[in-house]
Amino acid sequence: MDRRRFLTLAGIGAGGLMIPISGRLVAAEALAAGPMAVAVKKALADVALEAAKAAGASYCDVRIGRYMQQFVVTREKQVDNVVNTESTGVGIRVLSKGTWGFAASNDMSNDSVAAAARQAVAIAKANSKSQTEPVQLAPVKGVGEVSWKTPIKKNSMEVPLKDKVDLLLSVNAAALDAGASFINSILFLVNEQKYFASTDGSYIDQDVHRLWSPFFVTAVDKESGKFRTRQALATPVGMGFEYLDGGSDDRIVLPGGAQMYGDRYDMVADARAAAKQATAKLKARSVKPGKYDLVLDPSHLWLTIHESVGHPLELDRVLGYEANFAGTSFATLDKRENKFQYGSDKVNLFADRVQDGSLGKVAYDDEGVGTKRWDLIRDGVLVNYQAIRDQAHIIGEKESHGCCYADSWSSVQFQRMPNVSLEAGEEKMSPEQMIADVEDGIYIVGAGSFSIDQQRYNAQFGGQMFYEIKDGKITEQIEDVAYQMRTPEFWNACVGICDESDYRLGGSFFDGKGQPSQISAVSHGSATARFNEINVINTARSLG
Repeated sequence: MDRRRFLTLAGIGAGGLMIPISGRLVAAEALAAGPMAVAVKKALADVALEAAKAAGASYCDVRIGRYMQQFVVTREKQVDNVVNTESTGVGIRVLSKGTWGFAASNDMSNDSVAAAARQAVAIAKANSKSQTEPVQLAPVKGVGEVSWKTPIKKNSMEVPLKDKVDLLLSVNAAALDAGASFINSILFLVNEQKYFASTDGSYIDQDVHRLWSPFFVTAVDKESGKFRTRQALATPVGMGFEYLDGGSDDRIVLPGGAQMYGDRYDMVADARAAAKQATAKLKARSVKPGKYDLVLDPSHLWLTIHESVGHPLELDRVLGYEANFAGTSFATLDKRENKFQYGSDKVNLFADRVQDGSLGKVAYDDEGVGTKRWDLIRDGVLVNYQAIRDQAHIIGEKESHGCCYADSWSSVQFQRMPNVSLEAGEEKMSPEQMIADVEDGIYIVGAGSFSIDQQRYNAQFGGQMFYEIKDGKITEQIEDVAYQMRTPEFWNACVGICDESDYRLGGSFFDGKGQPSQISAVSHGSATARFNEINVINTARSLG
């Protein structure tokens, strides 16, 4: 039976991670099995399409999915858990009498699929009794039979489990040898094999791969009992296992001595550095509260973009559809009409599902819409939102933005955040050059804890590492830093962004939304950026 589970990774970070696990437990070897033949999936999709039309559907789309996950969890010298799941089935969405209906089945026989299609139509007809106005779908031209695959060099599911465990244990050993008191290291591996068909005339086969390799290092002062942590600087990626083949050529040494990585990630080297940096935090001076110019590394800024731009510009949130679960948005439709100044003229933020290596990259979304890039904020002015086929008309768009997604064949697709990124600056500028012009500031690396209100207006963000800037130079590592912001004031305080050579991706591997809740993965790119006169608090004093 297919049922949703939750895996709790206790002891990691402040409160542990609650990771959604869907599907049946399987052996690791099962994840490497080949996909269902395309011809078989097309024949099954045609059964659903014909049954839905015969039952009275004016539109139907079918998603046949095989969703696989592998999570490998270690702590110090031991393996804590290995979870392998597989979930296969078909989800059918229809329009009848101007109303949506949805049904799903994990029985892949023709009879069961046809029955699910008829059930979806029956649900739509029942729902139509309470529908106030018919659904308006933006047009989509069918693309016929096409396929797309994440451009990987190593399929993570085909890498032997022993090799993955050996990697994580070597990461742990490196951290312990460098002075860490504790370390958890994890691999999150996902493969979505998705087939989409619709009455518009599309038959789209996609094979999507994602990977994330976080760790959590803790250093303890045994005399005082004081402890400090540093998380991995790994970027979750839409890549294969080759991402973990990182070497010295991929390492980027940042101002202050922190290290980041490009298209490849050296997890062992980062763990070794994390142990030393967590130990250094134990002796770091606590920040003095006040106004500072902040220089924010992309490894930190991605989370601020996610929370203060990505979420408030989701159209369903703007319209109040997410109010009960995730809140609303201060960025209401009238602000777009009135050319609201969301940020300074340096700020250009765009949405897309096309960046190479990003979590959001696919060729088509879960409505069969080709993916693209579009502006959200241009020269600081709010110009657009994120919209799917049945939302586009609300904001005067003639086509969907291609950002519809469901986390399973058994979940109905709906609007999800695409990649949302800050354009790099046009003028050539490195982080070192940006810092050289700062008299009194703080340089922040890595994402930490945060808090934000339900309208995404008032917020507070921490980080992983903090460095004092005095008269254009980094002087020392400091601690207990968090900055407070009101979203438009913060983005209007942006006075500089480094050039394309410093542009890097960060992202969220488990972004929750909806009721019942679904997860998605999304990347956020930026170069290092400067924000003047931002209020910084001391978190140690705030906690009493």
